[in-house]
Amino acid sequence: MATNTDLFRSARDHLVDVMADYDKALDTFEWPRIAGSFNWATDWFDAIAADPASADRPALWIVEEDGREQKVTFAQMAHRSDQVATWLQGLGVGKGDRVILMLGNQVELWESMLAVAKLGAVIMPTTGALGSEDLADRIRRGGAGYVIANAADAPKFDGVDGDYVRIAVGGGADGWHTYADSAHADAHTHDPQTTAGDPLLVYFTSGTTSKPKLVEHSQISYPVGHMTTMAWLGVRPGDVHLAISAPGWAKHAWSCFFAPWIAEATIFVYNYGRFQAPALLDQIRRAGVNTFCAPPTVWRMLIQSDLGERPEGLRELLGAGEPLNPEVISAVEQAWGLTIRDGFGQTETTLQIGNTPGQPVKAGSMGRPMPGVPVVLVDPLTGELADEGEICLDLSGTPLNLMTGYLGDDERNAQVMRDGYYHTGDVASRDADGYITYIGRTDDVFKSSDYKVSPFELESVLIEHPAVVEAAVVPQPDDTRLAVPKAYIALADGWSADESTAKAILEHSRDHLAPYLKVRRLEFADLPKTISGKIRRVELRRREEDAHRSGAPIESEYRYEDLVN
Repeated sequence: MATNTDLFRSARDHLVDVMADYDKALDTFEWPRIAGSFNWATDWFDAIAADPASADRPALWIVEEDGREQKVTFAQMAHRSDQVATWLQGLGVGKGDRVILMLGNQVELWESMLAVAKLGAVIMPTTGALGSEDLADRIRRGGAGYVIANAADAPKFDGVDGDYVRIAVGGGADGWHTYADSAHADAHTHDPQTTAGDPLLVYFTSGTTSKPKLVEHSQISYPVGHMTTMAWLGVRPGDVHLAISAPGWAKHAWSCFFAPWIAEATIFVYNYGRFQAPALLDQIRRAGVNTFCAPPTVWRMLIQSDLGERPEGLRELLGAGEPLNPEVISAVEQAWGLTIRDGFGQTETTLQIGNTPGQPVKAGSMGRPMPGVPVVLVDPLTGELADEGEICLDLSGTPLNLMTGYLGDDERNAQVMRDGYYHTGDVASRDADGYITYIGRTDDVFKSSDYKVSPFELESVLIEHPAVVEAAVVPQPDDTRLAVPKAYIALADGWSADESTAKAILEHSRDHLAPYLKVRRLEFADLPKTISGKIRRVELRRREEDAHRSGAPIESEYRYEDLVN
């Protein structure tokens, strides 16, 4: 009788084999039917580590800016995480306990994630950029009983009350257990007897429009569900995979934990203080990176450097976080002959939609629904399926890669799971070939006169101007048109926040957008962001609404009718 590990491997191998043929993958892929006890860390990762074919292969390869590096094999990582799990168990960590992990890209992050999972406890990844107030909120609302953090961050917890055990990495701290002591623990195996529905992860969303939500994932929704992410990345057994991502956010678990290790690939990490394109390119060449995923900001900085010849071994390029503008994609294609592929997913899911390896890429499109993911577009007004509407998952299709729900928030769960669909809150359109193009958040799309305006569409045009580093478009209330598009602009170095620059950007908008979409108001500003770097358009909208209610014009803005003929 096939074990859950056998079922997992069979589904993984099939997806790797057929992913280059999208239609075949869509028709033939099925999620593994996990039954009974399942724990990804013990049933999958430890199985890789025990296999002679992969045991001595590097699971993790970390390179520091000064040249220091660490390589940890699958067998070593399994052994070390067993030690950490035994030690944590001695401190009281057990099945269902919630453990905050606030660590950087360091070996202890990966071994402690595995260790917590092996105990059946719940991982709560947390960025080190948080302050005491945010940490107190996470401990209180998340119900954390344990914290593992770097000793340098221990002072942040001085004013954070609560009954939780503190563990310091990289040194000692008063009142904290020392993580290094785990090296003396026994490395015996663990059998937490977790089932598919038991919790494994709790993520805090970045809170672009509201207080961060607590997203809970099960023992299968991420560990098995990230087969879709693996397929999108195009990562294969034996590959070296590099993803530029910060710990504490879901994308790090996507591309720096689950997807590469599902594929039995090496996770490569380059830690740098200040981004330098030549240094990153040198590392990609030296490490023989095969698959490379980076946010648009990194891609834009790379093409401003000398890309040189395509690094040997580099096969797949991915963009994540927001869609890339065509100029960046074209520049990389001309230099390396490879196309940067895009995709769509959320903290609440794994990859839902993607441009998959070997398939035609349509400019501006996120791709097509991933195998096993029942993506539909739902008209927000009628609730009917449409070719333009909110991206949803059909719950009758049992989307395995969907969260358990928002922890402790029945009202929000009912809202996003209503009418038989999981509602993403994102709007898109689908063409005759099934390719899906992003329009914007349901909260961000607005009407101007009688036209629907997607801020994303306008922002994509604005950032093509050399003066613009970032742009955020929001509606400015207007008594005649209902609203007009206003752009908040973060300027590139060497450009002045003056009338001349404003005119140039507004003319660029006029020349590259339909007349009813052109930007009519512009203001230079430092854009408000969440701690994960996402723009908080809600603050900008509120500023515009407050100004309109007061009747006081915003003196620092530039108006289209004043500058452009």
